[in-house]
Amino acid sequence: MKKLSLTYLPENYDPLMRIALQKDKKLALFLNLGALLIAVLMFILGHFIVPIAEFRELENFWEYLLRYVVLIAAFVAYIFLHELAHGVCMKCFGAVKVKYGFTGLYAYAGSESYFYKIPYIIIALAPVVLWGVVLLLLNCAAGTYWFWNIYFIQISNISGAAGDLYVIYSFSKLPRDILIQDTGVSMTVYSRRNIDRNKGF
Repeated sequence: MKKLSLTYLPENYDPLMRIALQKDKKLALFLNLGALLIAVLMFILGHFIVPIAEFRELENFWEYLLRYVVLIAAFVAYIFLHELAHGVCMKCFGAVKVKYGFTGLYAYAGSESYFYKIPYIIIALAPVVLWGVVLLLLNCAAGTYWFWNIYFIQISNISGAAGDLYVIYSFSKLPRDILIQDTGVSMTVYSRRNIDRNKGF
């Protein structure tokens, strides 16, 4: 069975591209604007499902406090769970060690291992798919009272995946045997020498 990742870079692989959002300000701005657009569209959709007034119409101060405390706690928990989904997939695909951290702008899960394209795409999509389904089921079960608490997290889940979706799009036309090293703060793609780069999925 073909390995899903490697702990070393083969000698016949060379750097092909590098993505580092902290250094590439234009790309970071583009992805943030994309995430904002997704968030706005999802907010409008949610308003048609359950009017936003339902989130604000509470009877007393303690209900307001409970709602906002739950929302803040859920956001914090989601940040950890999002990166945990990346990290667990990395471990499942052979990473010896996964590092978790926070840059000041975003949280991350990273590894020194080199992942092949398909496993890495699964790693990238894991949080948005897993938590997207979980949050959708919670929204369906919770009713209108807690709808927006859950839906705000879903908005964060989908819009926050803008970077992951961009990465997947960037890799879509690259060969299947590329290797990706994602340390969390930067990502480097390596390709085999003398490859036909027109080979996609």
